[in-house]
Amino acid sequence: MPRTQTSHSQPSARGDIAGTYRQVRSLSEALVGPLSEADATLQSMEDASPAKWHLAHVTWFWETFLLRDHKAGYALYNDDWPYVFNSYYEAEGERIARFSRGMLSRPTLGEILEWRAHVDEAMQPLLGREDLRPLIELGLAHEQQHQELLLTDIKHALFQNPLGSAMWDATPPPAQKQEDGWHSHPGGIALVGHQESGFAFDNEGPAHRVLLEPFALSSRLVTNREWDEFIADGGYRNPAIWLSDGWAWVNQNGISAPSYWREGEHFTHCGWQARDAEAPVTHISYFEADAFATWAGHRLPTEFEWEAIARGQEGEAPAHDAAGGNQLDRAEPPLPVGSEGLFGDCWQFTRSAYLPYPRFEPAEGAVGEYNGKFMSGQFVLKGASCATARGHSRPSYRNFFYPHQRWQFTGVRLAKDI
Repeated sequence: MPRTQTSHSQPSARGDIAGTYRQVRSLSEALVGPLSEADATLQSMEDASPAKWHLAHVTWFWETFLLRDHKAGYALYNDDWPYVFNSYYEAEGERIARFSRGMLSRPTLGEILEWRAHVDEAMQPLLGREDLRPLIELGLAHEQQHQELLLTDIKHALFQNPLGSAMWDATPPPAQKQEDGWHSHPGGIALVGHQESGFAFDNEGPAHRVLLEPFALSSRLVTNREWDEFIADGGYRNPAIWLSDGWAWVNQNGISAPSYWREGEHFTHCGWQARDAEAPVTHISYFEADAFATWAGHRLPTEFEWEAIARGQEGEAPAHDAAGGNQLDRAEPPLPVGSEGLFGDCWQFTRSAYLPYPRFEPAEGAVGEYNGKFMSGQFVLKGASCATARGHSRPSYRNFFYPHQRWQFTGVRLAKDI
């Protein structure tokens, strides 16, 4: 789910890691600033978690894998809390069922914030330890991932309210119409995967070679205007353009539009807003992305094609700037407004299954459960969204979701063979 400068520096930056820690932790708390205690406790579906659970889970991560394991004499803040704030780490013992997170009226949001302050103070001596730097960088990237999840989860929760409650009082700027264009690639052998010296998640490596056939990647994302055309042309009623599982999903769930849509409007963190025709379509599933690509006479890219373009391997053009776009860098509403960059508005589905790279080995211990065990039945997404923290992305980054999921800021960038 990861860019550079601004108030979020990359977890991999070799500079002031204590300053980066402070910035990342502060943003998490700023994001819940507009929320009431009730807002922060809502869990609207099993895929989502309450905002205050996100604040607590990332703090459990710091306390468990840094303070408990590496600070002599450290005592847990509360011996009962690991049971409710562990997510999926089997090596860390039993935990409450995922959907029960919304039943945690206690501890209160205030108590969780007090715990965070306690952990932040206790962490200070460890931030200067070079031997712990890889684990600290993982903790920073982990918290940035949960900042995005916090935003997408609270959006889904507020959407359930028939009053159309807003988290922020703001209006998105109009998106600029993007001209059609393609980044062409001649094909050949490409080196993909993480190749730099800075931080990366384990699923981004090892770097390896892949064979690419000649292709082109669209220079822009699919827009709301184009999706309206897809709907008007019977896109959700034509089984010929859908994968079999996708067609079953459409019919079983009565799907007829992207999530958060109603006539001429869509729901945002700022409540119901007029839908901008030139803004990128978002909150769609893999099934929808694939059906649209088929309808449009194109296809989805592979993750390796997308990465080759992002690295500037299409020829004379420079590498695309991972720090570009409109990624979150302050406690402001995420608003996809349309940009030419590969990073920033929406995560982009690829047709690549989420599988391990050649020679992949998960890390030892509980942190080895971070990515590897989810390599089944999911698809890779590339880029970043408007809710992704700056400093958190790179061409090799591999986000992943199941093909029916669409509560994230997910969109479409088309590809074609040449």
